Amino acid sequence: MSSSGSISARQVAEQSHELARRRLLIAGVAGNILEWYDFSIYGFFALAIGQHFFPSRSESTELIDAYGAFAAGFLMRPVGAVLFGRIGDRQGRHHALMLSVLAMALPTFIIGLLPTYQDIGITASVLMVVMRLIQGLSVGGEFTTSVVFMVEHAEQSKRGVVGAFGSAGAFAGVLLGSAVGTLIAMLMPQHALEAWGWRIPFLLGISIGIAGYFIRRELTDSGGAGHPEAPPFGEVFRAEWRRILHIAGVKVLDAVGFYLMFVYSTTYLSEIVGLTHRRALAINTLGMAVALVMLPVAGALSDRIGRKPVMAAAAILVMIFAWPLFNLLWHPALHVPIFGQVGFAILIALFDGVSPAVAVEAFSPRVRCTAVAISHNLVMGLLGGTAPMVATYLIDKTNSEMAPPVFLMIAAVISLICVLKLAETARRPLPT
Repeated sequence: MSSSGSISARQVAEQSHELARRRLLIAGVAGNILEWYDFSIYGFFALAIGQHFFPSRSESTELIDAYGAFAAGFLMRPVGAVLFGRIGDRQGRHHALMLSVLAMALPTFIIGLLPTYQDIGITASVLMVVMRLIQGLSVGGEFTTSVVFMVEHAEQSKRGVVGAFGSAGAFAGVLLGSAVGTLIAMLMPQHALEAWGWRIPFLLGISIGIAGYFIRRELTDSGGAGHPEAPPFGEVFRAEWRRILHIAGVKVLDAVGFYLMFVYSTTYLSEIVGLTHRRALAINTLGMAVALVMLPVAGALSDRIGRKPVMAAAAILVMIFAWPLFNLLWHPALHVPIFGQVGFAILIALFDGVSPAVAVEAFSPRVRCTAVAISHNLVMGLLGGTAPMVATYLIDKTNSEMAPPVFLMIAAVISLICVLKLAETARRPLPT
């Protein structure tokens, strides 16, 4: 009787523990979806934003200026990484996650209400940049803190796939933004979309932010509480700077690939290739959906065969296929550009699905939030957020529409070198 009761109690405890893990996973993924929807919709409507807030005689200059404001948000990500990383290490992951979702929702809503350059002049441009800076501060601590939170609570044999779901949440948020943009573009005339319709996704951000707040309010830091003895930032960087830079180098392809192929690609397909804006959005949405499916597959594969083989293979495949896949985007047959975008989605997701677990496994818990956030946001701020602007600039200065794949291939080479120098961590216990 006691043995049977003991087994039953143990089963109940295991089921309760598994349920708690699933709730943590859902909360982490849902929060990422909501946060990245807010952050990414700017990129999908950069052309209209450039016309209203950064007017110029040249449409190319308007677009470069609009993407400059987009990049400005990323330049704040290292600051957000330090701020929210310290909060996560000292006060707990949950506290940092609650603050970050609020710091994203409010400026997104305000962007939807901002008067234009025609209404208040240069003040409109300044306010747009300020809102992007606040968003960048928020997202600087959001993604990495949620991934740390999720991986710390995962079983050893599932850390890769759980980390991949963190990336999937970010991809799903961008996908949601792309899907909303596609829907609005389908339902509105082009002139109305450019005049005021672009504001709708930003105004919806406040309801999405409120939903994210209530989802995360139920989280607890069980097993992942803060460490009051966590060292100051300066000490973290002095002790871990080599590893921080190494992980940042690993993520170069992550940064350039994601923002080049899933944020900038909509503008590239419409302004350079010549597709309609709604068709470009639809192709990007399909690519994001494929990546969303591929991410957990990549994470699970890395749990089975190791992190290094999967990431190295992905980087090599990008080096080989970036040029021909970009050529497909230019094919006159209507369906062929879809194959190009889907090909990029598979290759980039194969890499991005593994990188979250690699970053979390690289650092000790006392500095994990801060170090992971700095390594991630350093490269995202310098190379990710600037990727659309750099691609636009390279095309403008070289008069070559094939400059972006060269940029992507260089990123793949850098990441491959750093991946080959990694220690394999897939089967090692996570330091606690």
